[in-house]
Amino acid sequence: MEAAADLRDSTSLSLKFKFNPKLGIDNPVLSLAEDQDSSDPWNLKRPRFCLLSKEEGKSFGFHLQQQLGRAGHVVCRVEPGTSAQRQGLREGDWILAVNNNVVEREDYMVVIHHIRASGPRVLLTVLAQQVHDVVRAQQDNDTHLCPTLGSGVRPRLCHVVKDEGGFGFSITHGAKGPFWLVLSAGGAAERAGVPPGARLLEVNGVSVEKFTHSQLSRKLWQSGEKVTLLVAGPEVEEQCRRLGMPLAAPLAEGWALPAKPRCLHLEKGPRGFGFLLREEKGPDGRLGQFLWEVDPGLPAEKAGMKDGDRLVAVAGESVEGLRHEETVSRIRAQGTCVSLIVIDPEADRFFSMVRLSPLLFLESIETPATPQDTCAASLVETEVLPVEDTALCPGPVGSRQCFLYPGPGGGYGFRLSCVASGLCLFISQVTPGGSAARAGLQMGDVILEVNGYPVNGDNDLERLQQLPEAEPPLCLKLAARSQQGVEAWISPGSGEDWIPTSELL
Repeated sequence: MEAAADLRDSTSLSLKFKFNPKLGIDNPVLSLAEDQDSSDPWNLKRPRFCLLSKEEGKSFGFHLQQQLGRAGHVVCRVEPGTSAQRQGLREGDWILAVNNNVVEREDYMVVIHHIRASGPRVLLTVLAQQVHDVVRAQQDNDTHLCPTLGSGVRPRLCHVVKDEGGFGFSITHGAKGPFWLVLSAGGAAERAGVPPGARLLEVNGVSVEKFTHSQLSRKLWQSGEKVTLLVAGPEVEEQCRRLGMPLAAPLAEGWALPAKPRCLHLEKGPRGFGFLLREEKGPDGRLGQFLWEVDPGLPAEKAGMKDGDRLVAVAGESVEGLRHEETVSRIRAQGTCVSLIVIDPEADRFFSMVRLSPLLFLESIETPATPQDTCAASLVETEVLPVEDTALCPGPVGSRQCFLYPGPGGGYGFRLSCVASGLCLFISQVTPGGSAARAGLQMGDVILEVNGYPVNGDNDLERLQQLPEAEPPLCLKLAARSQQGVEAWISPGSGEDWIPTSELL
């Protein structure tokens, strides 16, 4: 596992920020210490903003590392030629916020959840490692390092439908963008939530910042009878300018949108849930998980499921890009009560057009109560750690079977330890919300069999270290250990030397 680079010993370098008028943000550059301008101490503390985008089936291009025993989330690798590299994300950067969500002190899996729920575009607020360490040492630990937009002061995604007065706005501009909208009183744009004096950022998911007036007019004409605008009112524009934040689409709140995601709560009946999950290509040619054969009178129909709905999330966690088997496993792991977020074909086309995840617009509908409930975990590689114990391993009394499917990272969400004296292997760590946790694995569980083969020989350690390469599903036969035995096996500090996990995002 690759560790994050430590740049704190680079004492001859300092971090400066230069304003880029094209982007409207401060871009950091490394310079020699003697050239440092110390007249503006806020510049040293100001974070950077990286607006990343990804193509279908690809990642943003960076690895996020879990900091065991230390708060914070660090970029440990940036893939060459990816959006992350092009937008200036660097190895060692600390992620302070995802979109408008401060994550400095959130659990690792909550951060993963926010990034995956953001869909094809995400705004990361980051601070270089050496700057983070200096600023954190100078400030109180309870002080947040990153700015956020205030409540209600965010860009708006507004869906405008023509009436007899047209779209209800005219445009003011220079030779090229930016463009501002002048609203007709009581017109379609005003009714759709466009604020007075709003700056126009995108039309139907396409940035118009570099458009000429004729290009913008053509784009609006091609929209037909309805158009979706990303706009920022004067108050939003001023606050973003003051904080150095970009007017980014993932920060937007929805106004008068034509379609929204739906949260369905199903409780399994005697005849099951009453629907079929099928992997197929949607209208835009993308693979997805679609819901079909919704049986009349069964829980799925009663919850509001319709034939052709696409599954977006299970228990609040995005299933975009997951294989069919992993998606099915996540649904089954919920037991008899399942929470699904779905979109119909119209909503699917809309969110695909604006290049935003429907999960960003869930504020107005019911969702699971806590982030821990919604996190389908990042996956931890298995690792064997020797532990001394004089107790004997429990026998097969009370044993149970668990079936696990690997997640997007290829792991199962648990770690192994060995009781040297008893030649026993047990679960020493379970990632909250991961595949292992969803299947019911618990710390202290003893492994009796793997895919039908007993665990009692000299080659067990070598075989179990190869679990990530095994053909899924992984079938484990387990026996529970008493809480007293678990505490004897796993000392309070036993996790400090574990290799930190990283997730490709």
